[in-house]
Amino acid sequence: MTARVLSVGEAVFDIVIGPDSTSEHIGGSMLNVAVGLATLGQPVSLCSWWAHDPHGEVLAQYARQAGVEITPGTETATSTPVAHARLDADGVASYEFDLTWAVPLPPEPSRFGHLHTGSFAVTLEPGGSTVLELARRMRHHGTVSYDANIRPALMKTPAVVRDRVEAMVRAADLAKASEEDLDWLYPGSTISEVMHTWAKTGPALVVITRGPQGVSALLAGHPEIVHLPQRPVAVVDTVGAGDSFMAGLLSGLLDSELLGSVSARSRLCGADWSQVRPALQRGLLTSALTVGHSGSYAPSLDEVAATAR
Repeated sequence: MTARVLSVGEAVFDIVIGPDSTSEHIGGSMLNVAVGLATLGQPVSLCSWWAHDPHGEVLAQYARQAGVEITPGTETATSTPVAHARLDADGVASYEFDLTWAVPLPPEPSRFGHLHTGSFAVTLEPGGSTVLELARRMRHHGTVSYDANIRPALMKTPAVVRDRVEAMVRAADLAKASEEDLDWLYPGSTISEVMHTWAKTGPALVVITRGPQGVSALLAGHPEIVHLPQRPVAVVDTVGAGDSFMAGLLSGLLDSELLGSVSARSRLCGADWSQVRPALQRGLLTSALTVGHSGSYAPSLDEVAATAR
């Protein structure tokens, strides 16, 4: 049976402000990953925090139409989080947020084979401590992935959040960040230094996204960092690109039974690049498809297969 994924974290309403126009989109890293996984055929549940207001109703409808199960308590916030994404001339987004983050009573982790979380869901209180504890409990039942997905507007300074980020890395089987995340978290350190440090603390796989340069990946116990290029693509905007990569990568690893159970953890720990590379390639394809659309577009497996040909 395919393992059900629990995505824990933010769903927000994005107001995208471009050089010439303003538009509204559904967003939030953990919602994006949940919808991306569902669109790729994975059973997935979302534990998040929004309100019964017009924006919240749009989030709920979007998630349910994609096939995402919404866990009880998600829709009990007093207001729905809003993110203002400002695009520069190259279509790159920077964010400002109007939100609070709490976690409803989390579902029983034994229902799931994999937990995914990240971004400010791990660092912003009062919800962050609950998410970290849930991830630690999940290791008794299945696997855990973490996307640092740094949001400076909410995280303030590296010193404020670095300990929590590193605690979550230690609890994860797969840790992912962007090149920009690491530049902010560890000024003066190289990507290679951070990847090797993280890999020594717990995760079997560390992945760093590098925009148009593709990704760098490291398997714990293997000395070499592997670089995979991104295919050239016409960029509309980068909203949701990292989340789409994450969904594609998780989908590939789940399909390969390298995530999704305690035994899958052992397989991932012993995996070589021939086993992991196809999932990384799937992530690159899903993100390439996403940046060709406005907003956090979630491609299907058929689209990914057609693009791969």
